[in-house]
Amino acid sequence: MKNFYKFIVMVLVLTVIILPVVSTVTRADSNILGSILKTVGIGVVVDQFAEPINNFINTLTLNNGVEVKEETKVVPIVTVGSNSYAGAVQVSGPKEKVEKVKAVAQLEGDFKGGDFRIRALIPVNTTNPVNIKNIDRIEGVGITALVDINI
Repeated sequence: MKNFYKFIVMVLVLTVIILPVVSTVTRADSNILGSILKTVGIGVVVDQFAEPINNFINTLTLNNGVEVKEETKVVPIVTVGSNSYAGAVQVSGPKEKVEKVKAVAQLEGDFKGGDFRIRALIPVNTTNPVNIKNIDRIEGVGITALVDINI
């Protein structure tokens, strides 16, 4: 609960600082600013609530008879190249490997002329995967849950 109050205070402070700026921006610019705030907000929410979200997922799967027996943790999904957050996932695997995961890199592509939208999710050791060729994939770790954040 203490973290929740810190989060609320931080949001209020940011609102007071950003509100005057937002009120002077054009409509198109405010859409861009809104996207930036949502992206930053997702990262903050994931950081603040990763452990309780992880515990909820573990309880959900346990109560439905499909418990994950390995180590788990919730990390943000980061779109490769843009450093923008796109939600969160729960990863699982051996403890020493799960501890190395900082985020899940998301690669997107269209298949069959756009009939299929593909999102590859790769556990990685950084929250800033600018170039997929320069990051380390954490082998032996899988994605066990997707977390949608309603902003």
